[in-house]
Amino acid sequence: MSQLLTISGLSAGTEEKIILHDIDLAVGAGETHVLMGPNGAGKSTLGHVIMGDPVYHVSEGAIDFDGEDITDKAPDKRSLAGIFLSYQAPVEVPGVPLYSFLRTICQMRPELKVTARKFRRRVAEISEQLDIDESFLTRELNVGFSGGEKKKLEMLQLLLLRPKLAILDETDSGLDVDALQVVSRGIEAYRAECGGALLMITHNTRILERLSVDRTHVMVRGSLMADGPASLIADIDANGFGRFEDAAAERDEA
Repeated sequence: MSQLLTISGLSAGTEEKIILHDIDLAVGAGETHVLMGPNGAGKSTLGHVIMGDPVYHVSEGAIDFDGEDITDKAPDKRSLAGIFLSYQAPVEVPGVPLYSFLRTICQMRPELKVTARKFRRRVAEISEQLDIDESFLTRELNVGFSGGEKKKLEMLQLLLLRPKLAILDETDSGLDVDALQVVSRGIEAYRAECGGALLMITHNTRILERLSVDRTHVMVRGSLMADGPASLIADIDANGFGRFEDAAAERDEA
């Protein structure tokens, strides 16, 4: 299977400090990878660096996506290339109706342009699939929605945009059982309908129970400390991150 995302020797951070250290990571087309680690390990930072968040800068290494070096590309170019990033706390955008936002971002992609009637039908189908009230579509983007509702709306965007790679950052954070089931349905639909690759960033194993995972990566203190099969998830669930944290501490003290 060809590599869709290849990260080589990546070190990155803010102007104040380096957060990620010498990261090597490869995700094949259609694969599902899980990035786990304790809070503050740098997992979310990696997702934002892949997406090109200007808060962070790359000091060393490279990011290749779909055969192209995107290390210096702007976030919108990465999005158009087929990368999607969900957020732990989706941003509220007053004054922008949700439906207008969805229509605009799809119109920017030639492969997603359809008639207004077909677009309305597609949005209605996905909304029903995700238990999203149609009245939400006329409301301002993420304004006044609960955490679970915001995560559902991100799943709606994901299924509309059909990206080649979806990076889901703590998508299960703060969700109750019902919302978690709906979000899991959205992820399963993305995998089944779009065949895209998935990078799940989490420190919780609940949402992973219904996923077929290809590789698991463990990040501690901004470094990847382990890489293994899906069985590593059960090991972490049973034993925690302690041994990886100890190994990272010993390395930093050496």
